[in-house]
Amino acid sequence: MLQVNHRGTGKTVLVAGGAGFVGSHLCDALLGRGDAVICVDSYITGSRDNVRPLVNHPGFRLIEQDICEFLKIDEPVDQIYNLACAASPPQYQADPVHTMMTCVAGTGNLLALADRQGASFLQASTSEVYGDPAEHPQREDYRGNVSCTGPRACYDEGKRAAEALCFDMLRVDRVDARVARIFNTYGPRMQANDGRIVSNLIVQALSGKPLTIYGSGTQTRSFCYVSDLVGGLIALMDVRPNPGMPVNLGNPGEFTINELAEMVRSMMPVQTAVAYRPLPKDDPQRRRPDISRAMELLNWQPTVPLAEGLRYTIDWFAANLDDRPRRRTGAPRHRRRMAASHTAFLEN
Repeated sequence: MLQVNHRGTGKTVLVAGGAGFVGSHLCDALLGRGDAVICVDSYITGSRDNVRPLVNHPGFRLIEQDICEFLKIDEPVDQIYNLACAASPPQYQADPVHTMMTCVAGTGNLLALADRQGASFLQASTSEVYGDPAEHPQREDYRGNVSCTGPRACYDEGKRAAEALCFDMLRVDRVDARVARIFNTYGPRMQANDGRIVSNLIVQALSGKPLTIYGSGTQTRSFCYVSDLVGGLIALMDVRPNPGMPVNLGNPGEFTINELAEMVRSMMPVQTAVAYRPLPKDDPQRRRPDISRAMELLNWQPTVPLAEGLRYTIDWFAANLDDRPRRRTGAPRHRRRMAASHTAFLEN
């Protein structure tokens, strides 16, 4: 039985994907305010290193499991955060069927758990539901421009389906479900090989390699520091009444990829060259959140400027970067098991 720390809010909170980049920071914040945390992770993209400092905390419990499988939790749970899904194109495209099943079947499993427990539920959705947007900046009422058959569809359409499940469960009054649409997030504990633009540029610069920019570099993104995002997630989970609609969480500051690369280069003792490569298929050209809804409903907006957040992130990578190849613990066994279940599902 999990030992509940009754300081602060005293809730018991399940964080699916809690050993991931964002999920581990969320676990830190929840424990810090006095909640007990059940962290569930399959370690396909999460890392034990991210939660190793928490394993001896009396309010922390760790479960290794994929959310596509039935999750049995005996003790009462007050809140469930679903952050369990690969979030960068190289990772979610590596096993697109599993990505889609995580978004749909996995979210369905967690919603069913929330229903049984009477727990509030927060779904970590994504700005990818807007696709390559024809509207700028992106508001929550924009329905998006997504290719449902392209190489990013397993993630984009999977997250859109997960949102539909959440709002269906809310409409039939079974689960107090909330949906956060997360824009580009960065900070310490990003994986060096996750394929995201911030980690790519920092790792290349620290390694003395040319900085790779895909396309012309004039495409834009908005970068939110991880502590700001975590604050927004907690605010959305805790706000009363339920907003009943998705909420964008991100930093509205907009930068071209060329500008981001130049900022990273300027923070390095030795500046490396820039190498341009072809733009991947369906890669969005512009991305910036309209956060008016978050400001009004949650009294939330990001506070960490990009230059400051990049310095924290660079310092973390400089202290933790390890060029040695690392085995992804648990992934082979998990993939064999999930491949069999996916085959059975698709054949039925």
